[in-house]
Amino acid sequence: MTDLPGSTQSAPAEPTVPAHRPPPPGPEPAPESAPGPPSASASVPASASAGTTPPKEADSATADSPTADSDSGRGAYLSNRFLARAALLTALLTAAGALLGLVRDQTIAHLYGAGPGTDAFLVAWTVPEVASTLLIEDAMALILVPAFSLALARRAAREPLPAGSPPDGTSGRDPVHALLRTTLPTLLLALSAGAVLLMLAAPWVVALLAPGLPDTRLAVDCTRLTATCAFSFGIAGYCSAALRAHGSFVPPAMIYVAYNIGIIATMLILSDRLGVRAAAAGVAVGGCLMVLVQAPVVLRRLRERRATAERTAPEPSGEQPGGAGRPLVALGLLAPVIVFALTRQSQVLIERFLAAPLPAGAISHLNYAQKVAQMPMVLSLMLCTVTFPVVARAMAAGDTDRARRRVERDLALAGVIVLVGAATVVACAPQIIEILFQRGAFDRADTAATAAVMRVYALGLLGHTLVGALVRCYFSAARPLWFPALAMLLGLALTTAGGALLVGTWGVLGIAAGNALGITVTAVLLLHGVARHSVPVRVRHMTGGLVKLSAAAAAATGAGWLCGALIPAPLPGAAVACLVVAAVFLVIARAVQAPEIDSLVRSVTGRFANVR
Repeated sequence: MTDLPGSTQSAPAEPTVPAHRPPPPGPEPAPESAPGPPSASASVPASASAGTTPPKEADSATADSPTADSDSGRGAYLSNRFLARAALLTALLTAAGALLGLVRDQTIAHLYGAGPGTDAFLVAWTVPEVASTLLIEDAMALILVPAFSLALARRAAREPLPAGSPPDGTSGRDPVHALLRTTLPTLLLALSAGAVLLMLAAPWVVALLAPGLPDTRLAVDCTRLTATCAFSFGIAGYCSAALRAHGSFVPPAMIYVAYNIGIIATMLILSDRLGVRAAAAGVAVGGCLMVLVQAPVVLRRLRERRATAERTAPEPSGEQPGGAGRPLVALGLLAPVIVFALTRQSQVLIERFLAAPLPAGAISHLNYAQKVAQMPMVLSLMLCTVTFPVVARAMAAGDTDRARRRVERDLALAGVIVLVGAATVVACAPQIIEILFQRGAFDRADTAATAAVMRVYALGLLGHTLVGALVRCYFSAARPLWFPALAMLLGLALTTAGGALLVGTWGVLGIAAGNALGITVTAVLLLHGVARHSVPVRVRHMTGGLVKLSAAAAAATGAGWLCGALIPAPLPGAAVACLVVAAVFLVIARAVQAPEIDSLVRSVTGRFANVR
């Protein structure tokens, strides 16, 4: 769900990265307490600055734009204010998309309940879930954002032709346009073939995903409709990567808003005629809207050329920015990224495979519980999404201390957010599900079953967050790393084995427990391997901090559960439980000196103190 937004013509809120310019005279800036981002000639938001000079948007960013402060001769660094602003915009738009996702799920629950028809649709829903991970989030972003960033850096440096290159060779073209010519046609062909193949193979896909499903014909019809997202999601992911590399964060974060609006509108219009197939048709419509919301900005950005007669100074390493002669897309990196992304998403496939023989509604209960439970995880990863290029640039420049500080702070902040969210989910799961879904065909029994599953899922939320945050460290390095994929494969094996062993005793709760077990083991492996394979994080220090935060979350969960149970009405009970969870967590976390708690309190109290 994760990772994001940039702006359009009228968005003064978009933090647009200005063009690279020589550092101003004067002393170097003092090191910030929160590790700052790297040079603007590097990854996602950073590298975008090296490549484009938007004529008007740079002016509209005003004080929130990245500054061109000098740092050891490595060029302009993004300001912490820019990162915070970009993360805030990303979080707000992602939250809007998540809320619309809840409305979408509420609409499905209201129109179709939690029965055989919904189960058939949710088998087909596996297609957009896998496509989203592979084509929009993990794989596409981890491969193409660095590629576009490198192309922008080469454009800014006006890299000379290698000796012996023909004047009309690819190396003599604009690097960004050369990257487009070498990747986009192949991608379009592969996506088209994949979508058609998926439509033709829909009966076998359904049989593989849910062998015990009673109504396979309905599931096949829905799968063929959702198969269109194999094409539309790929184009949307390509656009998102290009925009993030150009420093534009609002349009990529708006895609899930547009996507869910398309699904909801299609269901409301066509539900009477198509039944649950209308939801599958909505996936096709929403995929097209994902592309349309970004296309105008992408076209404008890609037409921009950096017009400068002087090349910028080389980096201290003696290499040109982006590395002269280095391929824009490192083929060796594709396999580990794709294997990791597919393995991570396969957890959902395993869960639905194990749940298919269970009574009707089991897959639906898993789906609704997972969607709600993962909202804290999605929000906790917003900062990591924005700072991913910061870590990548710092590692490329050899500034491992800057990368370490950034990663440690991101992990602590993400841990605070996700653990408060997990405590809230466990404390008042029945109230949350009743408020969100209990209406129409979704009855009280569905609420009880979904709430129980959601509580078990919440046990693995910290693991999901750590995996999502740490994998960015592993793939920020220039060399391909197989360790994350291997760790994820082990986690998937534990998820499968645990779910298979527990489903006979605990039913759908056993499947959720297997998920929590597998992802937690994966997170532990990635945390303890990151110092050796990637960023030199202080593992013992971070482990101790996360243990303190988890202890505070456990105490807050008990207090919130008790207070919520004392109030019979769901809405007031959930509201009181949320407040109690947050208050108890904060008090205990400060008492045990958990990381980042004091800085968060100072930040909030400082803002209130400045209000007059």
